[in-house]
Order: sequence, then structure tokens, then C-alpha cells
Amino acid sequence: MKTKFQSLREKKGFQSVCASVLCILAGILVGFVVMVLLSFFNDRISIGDAFSGLLILLGGPFSSGTAKYIITNLGDMIFYASPLIMTGVSVAIAYKTGLFNIGAAGQFLMGTMGALLVALNINTTGQPFLGVLVWILAVLVGAIFGMIWGAIPGFFKAFFNVNEVIVCIMTNWIAANIVSWVFTAMPHLTNAGAGKSGYLITTAATGNGTPKIGLNVLFSGSYLDLGIVIAILLAVVIFVMLSKTTFGYELRACGANKYGARYAGMNEKRNIILSMAIAGGLAAVGGAIYYLNPGIEFKFDSAYGKLPDYGFNGIPAALLGSSNPIAVIFVSLFIRYLSVGGDNLPSAGFNKYIADIIIALIIYFAGFSKLFSELLQKRRKKAEAFPAAVKEMKAEETSSQVTETITEAPVPEEILKEPAEEEKGKEA
Repeated sequence: MKTKFQSLREKKGFQSVCASVLCILAGILVGFVVMVLLSFFNDRISIGDAFSGLLILLGGPFSSGTAKYIITNLGDMIFYASPLIMTGVSVAIAYKTGLFNIGAAGQFLMGTMGALLVALNINTTGQPFLGVLVWILAVLVGAIFGMIWGAIPGFFKAFFNVNEVIVCIMTNWIAANIVSWVFTAMPHLTNAGAGKSGYLITTAATGNGTPKIGLNVLFSGSYLDLGIVIAILLAVVIFVMLSKTTFGYELRACGANKYGARYAGMNEKRNIILSMAIAGGLAAVGGAIYYLNPGIEFKFDSAYGKLPDYGFNGIPAALLGSSNPIAVIFVSLFIRYLSVGGDNLPSAGFNKYIADIIIALIIYFAGFSKLFSELLQKRRKKAEAFPAAVKEMKAEETSSQVTETITEAPVPEEILKEPAEEEKGKEA
């Protein structure tokens, strides 16, 4: 009879979690080795500093010093995780449908543009209720922009079988140029008063910023706002849709085998387009809730030269989370946790970009998460096969012993005697 732990090990979700944990541990271990090597080649850094740096990194925002800075950094960590959750879930839902959404960066930009066009062109200063309505409208417009942009590679994939990765790369750079061009043509939105070049005014100037809902009091000094609640709710909704609804089953069926799904009567072309549209809308909401914050500035004049990191960091968030929207929430928070710890590394003599190296290593190992999962599965099967083989060997051994016993047993003398005389006479 199987124990509870053995039953747990057989579950695919548990194996995925173990594989992700192995990726994270491998990344941290290699990053620590890098810090130790730096201590050998830099006279100002000792091996003890490498251990201190590792503890600071693992401490995340809790290694910030005073309680005030810890609370502020903790709030900022959660805030910066919000758009990462959205792009991670965006990549995850496309992957569930058998697609690779590498266009989250362009969808992120289109959502940003749509939201800011609404929020920065309508002034609701002094009218908080109207400001909330405009904010909701801005998020919805941003989501629609992203859905349209995400549906483009889905359309080409569904009807012309063009690889979605190629189309996504093209739409990324097209979006970046469109965003730069649109806002360059709107000088009244440029933040010229602050003496900066190429930045837009923020929603603080128009009163349409993301509501704080008291989080600014709980995490004083941080940017944290309603955006994290929106991100978590959307991730939960996508999880329920994928696992509990007929539409979600059709998306997963198309991802598993689109020919089988078509044979079963499902419209795989429609599902491909809808999947990419939803993915685009999620990434766009990430851009909207990020730049609608009153404290975040958008540098529009260089958008064509550098795509947003959030669009690509969503890929490892989805990989480490095994494309599970709920797991993506925790992975995104963990990635930001390490980043905050990296900001405190200079106190141990290391550059803060060491954290970026470790995160990059974790991302690199995330590509091997499936390999780790398969290795764990093989190990489990081998462990299960061993007792079965032992039982089979014992059964064969017992069978052979019984056979030998029967063979070697003495034959009764009565059987070996010749028939009695009477019997012989009867036969005659």
C-alpha cells in the first residue's frame, strides 16, 4: 500500500515544484561560486564577504537595515512583481495552447500606450471618484490594445501556419516604434517642466493614478497600489478558466494535440487566436497597471531602441512556474525578492548586478526544468520497479523450489511394483 508521500511524489505538480526548486538552488549555488571566485581575484573582498553577500541576497528586503527601509523595500518588491506576474501568466496561457508568446514585450508597450493615452488626456484633479472611473477605462483600453496586438501572431499562426515566434519578434519592434512615434507627436504630454528629456508626465498630474487602497499606509514610502490585487485576481481567474471550464479544456487540448482537438470537433484556429489575444491582453494590463502609478515615469523617446525587460522576464517566470498561473505569482515575487537583495550587496563589497547574474543563472537553469522533472520521474519509476522486481524474483525462486521438491520426491514402491498375478490373469 502506498504512503501519502509516495502518492504525493507521483503527482505531476509535485514533480514540477521539485524541478523548479532544483533550478533555483542550482542558480544560487553557481552564483555563490562566482562570488567566491571574485573574492580570490579582488583584494578588497574576502571569502567571508562572499558568505555575507549570500546571506544578504537571501535576505532580500529584510537585509535593508532599519525597519523603515525594510517595509518600504518590501512594498516596492511587491509592486514591481505585479507587471511580472501579468507577463508571466501571459506566456503561460499561450504555452498551454501549444504557443510560445515571445511578443509580451510589444503587448506590454501597446497596453502602456493605450492606458496612458486615456489617463494623461483626461484631467480629473480634485475629483477622486471620476479619477477612479477614468483609471478603470484606461486599464480596459490598454487591455484591448494588447488583445488586438496579441491576436495578430495568433491569426497568422491559425490561418497561414506562420511561426508565432517570428511574428511576435516583428510585432515587438513595430509596437516600440509606434509608441515612440505616437507620443513624440503629443508634446503636451512631455514632462518638460522637470527638465527631463523624452519622459511623459505621470498620472499624478491628471489625478488618474492607480488607487492605493491604503497600501501606501501599510507599506509607507513604497509605490505599492491596487495593481498587485488586480494581477493576483487575474492570475487566479486564468487558473480557474484553464482547469475548470470547457473553454480552458479546449485550449489545453489544442496545445496537447491540435489535430486530435480538431477531430473531436474543436475549432483549433479560433482557440489559437483567442489564446494569443488573451495573452496579449494580460501582458498589456501589466504595462497599464505599472505606468498608471503616479510615481512611475515612461520614457517614450527610447522605446524603439530597447524593449521592456518585463516582456522577456515573464518567460522564465512561466517556465519556473511550469505554466501554472498560481505558481507564476510566487515565482515572480521570488525573482523580485532576489533583486531587492541584490540592491543591498554593495554593503558586502559586491556589485549589485551580482543579483542579476544569479537571476540570469536561475533563468538559464529554468530551461532545464523539464529535464529535472523527467529525471525525478525516472528515479521514481526506478524506485517503484525495484520492489516489483524483488517480488518477481522471490516468486520465481519459490516456484523453482516447489518444482525441485516435486521432482526430487521419492516415488512410492507400490507404484513401481509390477501388476499382481491376479491382474495379469485377468488381462490374459
